Amino acid sequence: MAAGSDNLGRLGEEFWKWRAATQPQSGDDIPRIQRPAGWAPDWSPDAVAARRETLVDLEREWRAMASDAASGAWAIEPQVDYRLVGSALARVRWELDVLRGWQRNPHFYVHQTLGTIFEALLPPAPFSPERTAELIRRAEHIPATVDAARENLASDSVAPFARLAIAALEDVRGRLRTVADELGAVIRADDAVPLQRALAAAANALESFAEWLAARVDAMTADTAIGRARYDWFLTSVALPLSPEEIVVSAQQELERSVVFEALEAQRNRDVPPLQLPGSRAEQIEREARGEAQLRAFCEDHDLLTFPAWLRRYRNLPLPAYLVPLHGLGVTDDLTSPSRLDEDGTSYIPEPRSDLPYFYLAMARDPRTLIAHEGMHYYQLARSWAHADPLRRFYYDSGPNEGIGFYAEEMLLQSGLFDDSPRSREIIYSFMRLRAVRVGVDVRLALGELTIETAARELAERVPMDPETAREEASFFASDPGQAISYHVGKMQIVSFLADVRRAAEGSFSLRAFHDRLWINGNVPIALQRWESLGDRNEVSRLDTARASLPM
Repeated sequence: MAAGSDNLGRLGEEFWKWRAATQPQSGDDIPRIQRPAGWAPDWSPDAVAARRETLVDLEREWRAMASDAASGAWAIEPQVDYRLVGSALARVRWELDVLRGWQRNPHFYVHQTLGTIFEALLPPAPFSPERTAELIRRAEHIPATVDAARENLASDSVAPFARLAIAALEDVRGRLRTVADELGAVIRADDAVPLQRALAAAANALESFAEWLAARVDAMTADTAIGRARYDWFLTSVALPLSPEEIVVSAQQELERSVVFEALEAQRNRDVPPLQLPGSRAEQIEREARGEAQLRAFCEDHDLLTFPAWLRRYRNLPLPAYLVPLHGLGVTDDLTSPSRLDEDGTSYIPEPRSDLPYFYLAMARDPRTLIAHEGMHYYQLARSWAHADPLRRFYYDSGPNEGIGFYAEEMLLQSGLFDDSPRSREIIYSFMRLRAVRVGVDVRLALGELTIETAARELAERVPMDPETAREEASFFASDPGQAISYHVGKMQIVSFLADVRRAAEGSFSLRAFHDRLWINGNVPIALQRWESLGDRNEVSRLDTARASLPM
């Protein structure tokens, strides 16, 4: 590494340590982060002010390296790392000062309270005394977070987000009582009473918060949109070298393509019986284990992707009774963490039945359809967490991560994994259609052209999907603009990247080598991977040009 660029490693280490303590809790599974021992969220006004001061210091230190990074003294790899740190800093600025969920979004605080409990419960049992103590500590902190929420939300709250929070807190006392009762069977008897006491106090605070919101919601603004200028800022400062119009046009092409292919597949399968649901959750778990082994063997046998000997499995487990009352707070999976690479990834499942929500029903019909995406998240994240470069272990922007998951579905479809199950191919095409529809929903929610209700209706009708899942998706996309486009844009960038790498290889191209490098660097935006692999700075330069023209 060139002289001076070692300071970047030190800055990155300092940033990720700070980020682990200050990153907002989210319902998304990709941004989950390993927290320091004794952690609890702090959104008090003093803590937010201190966060801003630290961010200014980190930004100043990062900018001080700009001339060295651009001078040519650094190799491409540290230049890429420099941009990763800059993008990560921009994401913090986006959260604090642009998106401002902590000031505008009451539902944000559902995740900073109940969400911290939900995430602590996700790793499979056993519950060590240390783990239980961490859970109790998080529960005990909920009243303080609620106090901060009232202060922060007093003047600029958004009504649709407040209504989401009120709905998410319905029967919170009974739900937390069930959590405590069910955990009583798996924790030490000495810990049961302190946990019950902490969760009861949390329920008091959350009930009071819901009442506080209900008394004020009618006077709040109805506008959830962040607007064009802020959306452009996100795309150019944090995520992508594309405009909203370019993203929508490409997604429309993808939508039409997926509709046609799904129609052709359905016509081809017109005499094929529908997929049969497993008779029990135990049978589904057995099917998933066989499907996961088949998928891994298929990738190895077809020279598509390497599975290192140390990489563990991706498994289904029954949804624990203590998680059921909180299951709506996020994806019910545990993708492990940098310190838990010796553990399996886990996806919790309900009992199979015909009225399950969209993704759970697809998983029950053929578990491989979800392993091809969520399982690939586990494989990719685990390999990235083991990256030799620490700066590439923790960065995320969802674009490369979700792009890899979406790309993997179609890669496996086209390679023949689902040739033994024609109806499963229809599910993959339905997923393609969903990701394309999401793009228009995300953009129009951000620009104020859709409400959460109209967005949910569009998802339900055009995918189609069940109304409950559609509303959950629309609410999430309104709260976290830019996330829903990441699937389509990430895949689109990967396809272009692969084509150019293959062209440049002039006959020596290895699909396995390309995929292995992509998975290992799966936290790194594709524009930067392209620069590193091909020396192609076009997308990076386009980002720089667009960023320079922004008013923010």
